[in-house]
Amino acid sequence: MERETRVAVFESEKPSEIQLVKSKLEAKNITSFLNDNYMSFTTTPTANTVRLMVNLQDEQKAFEIIDGMLKQTEFNPSNN
Repeated sequence: MERETRVAVFESEKPSEIQLVKSKLEAKNITSFLNDNYMSFTTTPTANTVRLMVNLQDEQKAFEIIDGMLKQTEFNPSNN
């Protein structure tokens, strides 16, 4: 059995953003996975950053979908 390689395509501390991106990806037949155990030197122990992961072969298509979402005014995390 071959192991699938997963890559992060989106991360947020807001569950609503994660769910919106996840639903858009799944609507385009891209299976996504949540990873909420992500910690780095830029986060604090209380940070609740969630990463949305996809299989490596879906990475480019996922980024195209997310990029399209970010260009829409109603979904732009930098506006919050």
